[in-house]
Amino acid sequence: MVLPTFNEAENLPLIIPAILDAVPGVRVLVVDDYSPDGTGDIADRIAASEPRVRVSHRSGPRGLGPAYLHGFSLCLADPTCTHILEMDADFSHQPVYLPDMLAAAEHADLVLGCRYMPGGGIEGWAWHRRAISRLGNRYARIILGAKIRDLTGGFKCFRREVLETIDLTAVQSVGYGFQIELTWRVLQAGFQVAEVPIVFPDRTVGQSKMSSRILHEAMLEVVRMRLR
Repeated sequence: MVLPTFNEAENLPLIIPAILDAVPGVRVLVVDDYSPDGTGDIADRIAASEPRVRVSHRSGPRGLGPAYLHGFSLCLADPTCTHILEMDADFSHQPVYLPDMLAAAEHADLVLGCRYMPGGGIEGWAWHRRAISRLGNRYARIILGAKIRDLTGGFKCFRREVLETIDLTAVQSVGYGFQIELTWRVLQAGFQVAEVPIVFPDRTVGQSKMSSRILHEAMLEVVRMRLR
C-alpha cells in the first residue's frame, strides 16, 4: 500500500492500523512530502514499532503524481511484492473495501474503487461538488473514449506486472489528472480493468488538497492525453 501524505497528522495514526487490520498481510509505505504539521515524524514513530510500515521522506517537488511514482518505484524494487495498492490517507477511501479489491484482482490487472456504480456512492459532499465530480468523469470518458465509470478515482490495486509494463517515466500529470492518466495508460497497454463499488465519505479532519488550479490542470491534461 502506497500511502502519500501531506499534512495528515490527525489521520495517519488511525488509517494505518485500519489498513493493517483490513488486510493483515499488507505492508504500508508512507510517502511523506515533508509535511510541516509533523506527519513524517508520526510516520517514523509508527514504523519504529510496526515492521509492516515503512516511511520514505521525499525531497523532490511536491505533488500527488510524483509521490505515487516514487512509491511505486520503491515497491517494484522489492521482488516479493505481487500487488501494489494506492489510497488517500483521509478515510475517504475506506480500508474495509481492500479485501474486495484484492479478490477482484485475482481476475483483473487493475481494480478501481468506483463511486459511480450500483452499491457505490458519495457521502457528505455538497450538490455542486457532486456535480463537478460527475461532470469531470463524464468529460474524461468522452474525450478519451474510455468506458471506466470512475476515471478520476484514486483507490486502486495493480498487479505488479502492470506497473512494470507501462512507462511510468512518461507520466506527465502531477495533481488530479494523475489518476486519470495512470488508468488511461493501463487501458492503452491492453490490460483488463475492473471496478468494485465503494462509498466515498468526505474527510472529517484535515483539509482537502483539491483546488481550481488542480482541476484546470486535469481538464487540460485529458486533452493532451487524447492528442498523444
